Amino acid sequence: MTRNNCTGKTKVAIIAAFIGLASCQTDEFEIPEKEDPLLETAFSQPIEGHYIVVLKQGPINARLNSKGDYSQRTAAMKVAIAPILSKAKVREEVVDHVYSSTVFGFSAPLDETNLERLRKDPGVAYIEQDRIITLAPPWERGEQDPGEGQDIPYGIARVGGAEDYSSGENKNVAWIIDTGIDLDHPDLNVGDSKGFNAFSKGRDAKSLDDGNGHGTHVAGTVAAKNNDFGVVGVAAGATVIPVKVLDSRGSGTYSGVIAGVDYVAGIGTSGDVANMSLGGPASQSLDDAVVNASEKGIYFCLAAGNDSDDANNYSPARAEGGFIYTISAMDNKDEWAYFSNYRNPPVDYCAPGVSIKSTWKDGGYRTISGTSMAAPHAAGVLLVSVGKALNDGTVKNDPDGYPDPIIVHNY
Repeated sequence: MTRNNCTGKTKVAIIAAFIGLASCQTDEFEIPEKEDPLLETAFSQPIEGHYIVVLKQGPINARLNSKGDYSQRTAAMKVAIAPILSKAKVREEVVDHVYSSTVFGFSAPLDETNLERLRKDPGVAYIEQDRIITLAPPWERGEQDPGEGQDIPYGIARVGGAEDYSSGENKNVAWIIDTGIDLDHPDLNVGDSKGFNAFSKGRDAKSLDDGNGHGTHVAGTVAAKNNDFGVVGVAAGATVIPVKVLDSRGSGTYSGVIAGVDYVAGIGTSGDVANMSLGGPASQSLDDAVVNASEKGIYFCLAAGNDSDDANNYSPARAEGGFIYTISAMDNKDEWAYFSNYRNPPVDYCAPGVSIKSTWKDGGYRTISGTSMAAPHAAGVLLVSVGKALNDGTVKNDPDGYPDPIIVHNY
C-alpha cells in the first residue's frame, strides 16, 4: 500500500502507547517537566506460570473447521486444541483465551511439566510468558466543565478539522482496544452491542463501561459528535466500539490484549479502524496478532510509547505492515513531545499529543497528554479518508534526525 504524500515507510505497527500527563488547555502551554514523577511509561511485568501458546498453522489447519463467524471459529479452535492439551496434560477448563482469527493458539496457566511437553509438541510454533501491563496515571486537571457551546480542540483542527462522519455513506467503525468506553456519554455514539470484554471475572467483567477514563478519552478524539456542547472528534459521530482489555485501574494482560485483537479481526470489516493506545516490552505474539489482523484490511493505529526511546523496543509499536500506523506525539506548535518514542520505521506519522481535551468517563471531559492521545487523531484521519492519509509538514526537533510527517486528512 502506498501512503499519499507520506515520507514515512509503509509498515505495520502496533503501538506501544501509554497514558502520559496533561496540562491546561490554553493557547499557550508548556509540556510537563521531564522530572515530574507522574509522567511514567506503562508498567509491565511477567506473569509467573502463565503463557501464550502459538500453534503452527499447517498442523492446526488439518484439525480446524475455520468456517463460520467469530464465535463458530472460536468454538472450532477449542475442539482443535483439545488433543494438544490432553497430550500436555493441561485441563481444558484452565484455558482462559483461545485465538482463531489472528494467531492460532491459546493462553493458560502452565507448570514446568506442562510447559516442557508443549515445547516438544511438533504442532507448537512458540510459547511466550504472559505479561501484565498497566497504564501510568494521567497528570491532569481533573474533571472539567465543558462550558458553553462546543470546543474544537487544537489537535482536531491541526489534522484537518472535524468531518461529519455520521451523515456519510461509508459506515465503517472505530474499534477502541482499551479500558472500555463510557456507554452513555452524550457526546459519543457507542456500539456496545458489538463490543468485547477480555475479563471473565471481577467488576470489570460485568460491563463494557469505562471505569478508568482512558478509553473514553481516546474514543472522543476519534469520534466525538458534532453538536452544540462538549468537544468534537475527527470522524465526528462515527460509531466507536469498546474492546475492553484493560480494567478500571488501566491494567490488563498481553493474553487479553491479543484476545481483543483476535475479536476485532474476527468480526471487523475492511475499512474499519482499530486504535491501540497501549503497549509494553517486545512481544512476538502481540505483534503477530496485530499484523495478521491488519491484513484483513483493518487499519491499526498504534501509540509509539512515552519512553523517549526507540519504538522498535516496544510492542505493538514495532509491528509493521501496510495497514498499520505507529504514531508519535507533538504539541500545538508542531514541536516534538519530549516523552514520545521515535524512529522510522516503525513510526509513520506524528500527531498532536500534548494537552489534548476529550471525553472522559461518567459523561465528563479531561485534558491529558501522551502518544495515547496522538494515535486516535490518526485513527480518525484514517477513518474519514479510508486510509488515504495526507501529511502537512513535519514535526520539529525529532530526536532521530528524520522528522515524522504530520498526519492530516485535509489541508
